[in-house]
Amino acid sequence: MRVLVVGATGFIGQRLVRALNDAGHDVVAFSRSASEESFPDGVEPFEGDLGDPDSLDGLCDDIDVAYYLIHSLTSENFAELDRRYARRFADSASAAGVDRVVYLSGISGDEENLSPHLASRREVESVLAEGSFDLTVLRAAVIIGPESASFRIVNDLTDRLPLMLVPKWVRTPCQPIGVDDAISYLVALLDADETRGETYDIGGPSVWSYESLLKLTAAEKGKRLFIIPVPVMTPGLSSHWLRFTTDVQYAIARPLAESMRNPVTVDPAMDLQDVVPIDQTPIKDAVRKALAAA
Repeated sequence: MRVLVVGATGFIGQRLVRALNDAGHDVVAFSRSASEESFPDGVEPFEGDLGDPDSLDGLCDDIDVAYYLIHSLTSENFAELDRRYARRFADSASAAGVDRVVYLSGISGDEENLSPHLASRREVESVLAEGSFDLTVLRAAVIIGPESASFRIVNDLTDRLPLMLVPKWVRTPCQPIGVDDAISYLVALLDADETRGETYDIGGPSVWSYESLLKLTAAEKGKRLFIIPVPVMTPGLSSHWLRFTTDVQYAIARPLAESMRNPVTVDPAMDLQDVVPIDQTPIKDAVRKALAAA
């Protein structure tokens, strides 16, 4: 297939481009900094900006499948930008006759009490669903990998705070997934026509809490970690606390912290593993690999 990756220089995008190229697809890699040096031999770079419509001419021409990986968390008006970019891409893909679009979204748990970050992800899903292509949505919680913002927060905290007075959301259940597994799902679903027009959750083989994930990461680094949850630290206060405890850009850490109040586990009725089974990586192994590459 001729496959377009929108957001090809990001944490997921770079890995997805390589995996699709290795699988024998013709890959077009779109980003604001796309260049031949950025990608493996044979990948076609397409430099452009969804904020500049003139730079998108020909983006979706002759494309069979497009992966949409754009999230604008670094901007204060990220929800507005995500809405605008998704609509612009959906219009371009529809006009060019793209057959399928795959969007990587987020598990939210409580659909009635979404954080601004997760609410924006849902809105992008709705905007893309208006296109004249078959949309597949994959929803993930924490993705374990060296450049993942969520995992970098966990890594930084275990480096800097042997004793933590932390918000009570550290006991919120989550179902993290190793980045290699996320990429495997994204590539494998191309061969599963039944995934067209459907929405799935993806996660690792076990449920954790942020507290247990912090302790696991600390243990893998040979550290001891003492955690004392306190009920008075709201998601808003938590985001300011993260400003002093992680190198992750505050504009990214804030919406992520606000999202941590929501349980983010795979809904058994929406589990992609039942449709596209892969050999799932234990989270301990995923954390070990991410730390080695960090």
